[in-house]
Amino acid sequence: MSVWRLICDDGAGAAEGLATDEALMLHHGRGETPPSEATLRLYTYRPHCALVGRYQAIDAEIDRDACARAGIDVGRRPTGGGAIIMGPEQLGVAIASRSPAGIGPRDLLRQYAGGIVTGLAELGVHARFRGKNDLEVDGRKVAGLGLYLDDRGALLFHASVLAALDVELMLSVLRIPGAKLADKGVARVQERITTVSEQAGHRLDGAQLRDAIAEGFRRTLGVQLARSQLDAPERRRAAALATERYAAEEWLSARTPPGDTRGTSAVKTPAGFVRIYVGVQRDALSSVMIAGDFSVMPPELLALEASLRWCRADPERIAAIADREMPRGALGVPPEVLAGAVWSAAERALQRAGGAAPMRTEGSCYFPEPAMEVTV
Repeated sequence: MSVWRLICDDGAGAAEGLATDEALMLHHGRGETPPSEATLRLYTYRPHCALVGRYQAIDAEIDRDACARAGIDVGRRPTGGGAIIMGPEQLGVAIASRSPAGIGPRDLLRQYAGGIVTGLAELGVHARFRGKNDLEVDGRKVAGLGLYLDDRGALLFHASVLAALDVELMLSVLRIPGAKLADKGVARVQERITTVSEQAGHRLDGAQLRDAIAEGFRRTLGVQLARSQLDAPERRRAAALATERYAAEEWLSARTPPGDTRGTSAVKTPAGFVRIYVGVQRDALSSVMIAGDFSVMPPELLALEASLRWCRADPERIAAIADREMPRGALGVPPEVLAGAVWSAAERALQRAGGAAPMRTEGSCYFPEPAMEVTV
């Protein structure tokens, strides 16, 4: 039977918590001999941290001024997914391992989600894997999942499990205008999400889920779990990564739309919410950025993004490039749907040249509701 390390800790800061997960992952991608086949880390953040997914535009998802006023750390995960609030009431789950051959990202998400599903069942909460990266109870989200596979063969799985959730705090720092402007914003959010505490019928925090989730992984994956701590090389790596990457503005502001952006649109696809930011100069697309709550950034979108820069702001030209760069069925939508969304953003940019900042499209982990979208 395989032996996995089990690391448990509480009160992580945004940069430190994320850096620790990457430090654990790096053991499995650099030809080193890992101390075990994989590491399972079950931890909580200090109150509170607001985290965006790797492929999101941070200022579109998080009100950083509100976070600063409330003393809330801000971070960008190395894994995909949507914006979330983390603290003592949420359990962070991380698995660091080698990426197994022949298993795609969605199947890996489903496999590791099984450990959480089994663990929640120990608490009388019956969840199931739904959509692209969610665990739901009766159609309401109770956990979000994310995955990162690096180019050296290492794997990092992330999950946030809601033991409880301060919805008002979430609404105050995540940019969710549709919910914030509603008379019953909290009630609207609660229609879409649930918590382990609500389902179990008594109050639980993140740390109180730990034993059940650990047991769920032990049983589902057929592994032994050996309590452990970071070794000296991992601690050094984590400290360096926290300073050099996760606390650095360059990392936090990755996927930030260029300053000339004047138009946005959004498309809901089976692969995630695709947000398109377009800037124009004269009759050309001067900048194109595609962001979203993807688990893994589709390479077709990067190719499309690059090919559209400085093309003529013309719907037929945009459609021709999309048809060339996007294979039929990529993201689960035909290329003309993405082309139409790009043109919608370009039209708005042309109309607003010299005007206000781009319109906001929402994409929080637990309340994904774009303000403008083409749904397919």
